Amino acid sequence: MKKKSFKRKPREEKQEFDRNILDLARVTRVTKGGKQLSFRACVVLGDRAGRVGMGLAKGKDVQIAVDKAAKQAKKKLINVPIVNDTIAHPIEMKFKAAKVLLRPAPTGSGIIAGGALRVILELSGVPNVSAKILSKTKNKVSVANAAIEALRGFKNYEKLVAQNKPKRPVAEDKIKNIKKPFRKKMADKIGERKIVKTDKKK
Repeated sequence: MKKKSFKRKPREEKQEFDRNILDLARVTRVTKGGKQLSFRACVVLGDRAGRVGMGLAKGKDVQIAVDKAAKQAKKKLINVPIVNDTIAHPIEMKFKAAKVLLRPAPTGSGIIAGGALRVILELSGVPNVSAKILSKTKNKVSVANAAIEALRGFKNYEKLVAQNKPKRPVAEDKIKNIKKPFRKKMADKIGERKIVKTDKKK
């Protein structure tokens, strides 16, 4: 009897980024020879853990356009700082005709947004945020660009905290060793504002 040969199926590799086709349109280019048809794709990539990117590309076929846009999005990835399961601070951003507003939200509220703005925030991995499209434009590409610029506009929260940390207070022993005329000034600087009693002349 012939032995049965069992072939193992190749394991499917997990994709590093989730992909979402935000917009797909057929565009034409009028030339001397006639109209040239092509497809324009807008793709958003994100790992749902603080990284997101968007790409826009054209191709003669839908698959070619999507692949080109995905490559562009991978090159344009940005890091989104997540503080206490939300964004660091409120921000308003304008891109061409689109205008968006992002605000921090309490834990458990989820993503309060719609349209292209919701897709960007979901793939960026921000768990709780409140967002709104303030403009009247319905162009998904412009809204998505405004959202990316808003997320890029966040400053590094950890650096800000490090810069604004209060300095260590000066020990009282060090104040006593300083000459009498400068004791009051030193006490005022560290915020204690103690009245330093000077020795009375006999």
